[in-house]
Amino acid sequence: MPDLSKLYDAILSGDHKAASAITREAIDAKIDAMEMVTGYMVPAMDEVGRRFECEEYFVPELLLCGRAMKSALELLRPLLAAAGSQPAGRVVIGTVKGDLHDIGKNLVAAMLEGAGFEVIDLGADVEPDAFVETVKVRKPHLVCLSALLTVTMPSMKTTIQALKDAGVRDSVKVLIGGAPITPEYADSIGADAFGGSATAAVSLARKFMQAA
Repeated sequence: MPDLSKLYDAILSGDHKAASAITREAIDAKIDAMEMVTGYMVPAMDEVGRRFECEEYFVPELLLCGRAMKSALELLRPLLAAAGSQPAGRVVIGTVKGDLHDIGKNLVAAMLEGAGFEVIDLGADVEPDAFVETVKVRKPHLVCLSALLTVTMPSMKTTIQALKDAGVRDSVKVLIGGAPITPEYADSIGADAFGGSATAAVSLARKFMQAA
C-alpha cells in the first residue's frame, strides 16, 4: 500500500515526478481517487498557500508545487469522472485582452485546481467574446479576470459589460486581480470581488461556492 503522506510531501516540495509516481502506485493499489484529492492534495496546496502568504514560499515555489499537483490530478481526472465526483466549482480564468502576462493568472489557476476546482484556462490576451462564449457553453460558477498592466485594466470593464450584454452576467461571480487592481476598482466596474493574491482568490472562490 503506497504511503500517501509522500504524495502530500511531493506536492509540498514541488516534485512533479514523485507526485506522478506515487499517484500511479495509488491507482494501481485501487485507492479511492477522491480520498487522494481531498485527504492529501488539497491540504498540500492549502499549506503551499499558507507558506506563500507567510513569505516562506515565493512565486517559483508556487509554480513548482502547482505543477506537481497538476501532474497528479491529470492521472486522477478519468477516475474522478467515472466515479461521478463533482469538483468544488467550475472556474473560467484568463488574462484580459491586450495583456500577455500570465504568471499571476497561472498561479491562481494552479491554486484553484489544488483546491479542487475545475479550471478552464483561456490563456492570455483573451477577447471579451471568448469569455462570453465559454460562460455560455461551460456554465462556470466563477469568472476570474487578470491584468498586470494599467493600460489593460479597462478590458476588465469591457469583459464584464460583454457578459451583461450577453445576458449571462448574473449567472456567474466575477473575481478580478493583478498588480494594479484595487478593491475600489473592482467595485467601480461591477466585479463581485478583488483577490489580492492567489490564496485570497481561492478563499473568495470557496466563499462564493458556499453561498451558492
